[in-house]
Amino acid sequence: MAHVPQRFFDALAVRTWCGLSLSALGRAREEIDAINVYPVADGDTGTNLYLTVESAAAAVEAVFAGHELDAGPPGAGPSAARADGPSPVEAGGPSLAEAVGAMAHGALIGARGNSGTILAQLLRGMAQVLTERSDSAHTDGAGLRLALRNAAESARQAVAHPVEGTVLTVASAAADAGEAAEGDCAEVARAAYEGARAALAATPGQLSVLERAGVVDAGGHGLVTVLGALVETFTGRTPGPSAPVTVHARVEPHPEGGPDAGAGLTPGDGSHAHPAGAAPAGECGPANGDHDDPAFEVIYLLEADDAAVARLRQRLDALGDSLVVVGGDGLWNVHVHVDDAGAAVEAGVEAGRPYRIRITHFGHADARAAGAERTPREPRRRAVVAVVPGEGLAGLYAEAGATAVLARPGEPPASGELVQAVRRAHAREVVLLPNDAELRHTAAAAAEQARTEGVRVALIPTRSAVQGIAALAVHEPGRRFDEDVVAMTSAAGATRYAEVVVAEHQSWTTAGICQAGDVLGLIDGDVAVIGADVTEVAATVLDRMLSAGGELVTLVLGDEAPGTVIEHLEARVREAYLAVDTVVHRGGRQGALLLVGVE
Repeated sequence: MAHVPQRFFDALAVRTWCGLSLSALGRAREEIDAINVYPVADGDTGTNLYLTVESAAAAVEAVFAGHELDAGPPGAGPSAARADGPSPVEAGGPSLAEAVGAMAHGALIGARGNSGTILAQLLRGMAQVLTERSDSAHTDGAGLRLALRNAAESARQAVAHPVEGTVLTVASAAADAGEAAEGDCAEVARAAYEGARAALAATPGQLSVLERAGVVDAGGHGLVTVLGALVETFTGRTPGPSAPVTVHARVEPHPEGGPDAGAGLTPGDGSHAHPAGAAPAGECGPANGDHDDPAFEVIYLLEADDAAVARLRQRLDALGDSLVVVGGDGLWNVHVHVDDAGAAVEAGVEAGRPYRIRITHFGHADARAAGAERTPREPRRRAVVAVVPGEGLAGLYAEAGATAVLARPGEPPASGELVQAVRRAHAREVVLLPNDAELRHTAAAAAEQARTEGVRVALIPTRSAVQGIAALAVHEPGRRFDEDVVAMTSAAGATRYAEVVVAEHQSWTTAGICQAGDVLGLIDGDVAVIGADVTEVAATVLDRMLSAGGELVTLVLGDEAPGTVIEHLEARVREAYLAVDTVVHRGGRQGALLLVGVE
């Protein structure tokens, strides 16, 4: 849909740019996914960029919505502003600083994958310049030039080991071209776009992985798409190529008969470029065949100070690769590829408060081959996706091969997050473990959506993470799907579960009235014990559970629990239940002081 071109870079231009970028990435998503071969050929760069910009756009819309509510009736707010009329701030809308700040923050908290995390830092770098004069309603071409330069430099600084031939190269080229441009925002945006396009076309010559695959850099293509939307914001037109661009990819006509275009041509034209000698999106194996790639991608938001983040960078750099840490002012987005997911999460715990943790298992069965001939990466036969309540359990599940979705207290995952986790698992068959009775309907909705996408999904109604541990322990990908699901369901059902928590307020329970601050012992979801001492309540709960028999006790200790609890419970089991074994895990910030499972 046509829109009124913006003369200056103001809040309305930010809003328009986000909307156009989201639309353009939506059109180009499959094409970008198809050429994703670096740093890991997991076919999701386009999707990750789209989700990152979607979060940025939603944050900007929320700021505008807040001002429109304050402004009164429709027509009095920023939606009524014209390009040659009052700016949004003059019309009662948000300032430029508010809009770009919201855009940067939304991208930061919603960043997905390597390229999405870098894009979030690019937007933050722009925002840092554009918010320096918080009282300014807009900026001009000179301000945009400075913003593009700071964006490129800050993104490069956020990457532990910058590599040329990637989105970083494309961003630097955009900034260089923008600096050389004279005139208003439209001229600067056009120059930056064309500079980025030229740099994108040259990426195969800078990175051998791309050259072997016959493609340009996927993240760079995404940035060109976003810059194309910036040009459209100021001109009202989707930019076209000013000169022929060499595209190192085999281009196939659009199935509907649409125009032919390559990965480096006008973004968002609906064409589908597939790597020469490679399969379509999601089926290309990792291009680096000379070494074993890390098994996990770990991403989390982190609340920490600058000094702690500096130490975290060093530790994570020693653990893996593709390290990107973006953000600032106490909030960071951390992305790294590692073999030890638990260690990466623990490093975050030591640095501050990690949350929204996402751990993706790349799959050890991925084919790895060097040179131009690469074996297509087929979906795994089977995967497990599990919701877990703490960082420690997230690492434990991931090390067992599951895709873990972290659910922090008061922040349950939505069905869309579970669907994304199923997609990241990249398997034909998926076992879904909600590990919470209240998430059963959310998980069922996610399973239904995944089935419409051709994935066979079985939902096992686990009510606690300890039931999920029991199910995962008997998981055998080699046997028939139905047999595996039955065995996992049986193991989960045979595991009684309990938790020890602190009451937040006075309440009637099945064990009587509790007061705020009381220690509660819940068995199979019902309050069974009320007390004042964590250790005593935990021991009573354990005795009641073992009175009905059991062979194995699983204890998951939360960060807030006293360290002596585990020692006391282990000693209790050794003395009173000679034939019972005990396994202990550290759950991190899991909400409950203690989780107990008895099999």
